[in-house]
Amino acid sequence: MASNFRILIHQNDDNIHMKLMGDFDGSSAHELLNHLGKCCPKFATIFIHTDCLKRVIPFGLGVFKSKLNDLNTKHIRLVFTGENANQFSS
Repeated sequence: MASNFRILIHQNDDNIHMKLMGDFDGSSAHELLNHLGKCCPKFATIFIHTDCLKRVIPFGLGVFKSKLNDLNTKHIRLVFTGENANQFSS
């Protein structure tokens, strides 16, 4: 895992916000996916804020995108924000 990767999480109403910080690699992708897996059944919208990412490593992004379909995200809305948002949502 990237030693400097962290996820700050806070909730308001039916939404949850996840602020990604540090370097996003393969282990970081799994950590984010694990958090999403726990949150998906409980929240209508999950905001993932990417402004505090220093680097988005292509391998980590690939892991995230390939495994995201395995989660039950059909009934929630994932919203990516920040300067790296287009990398995650495309």
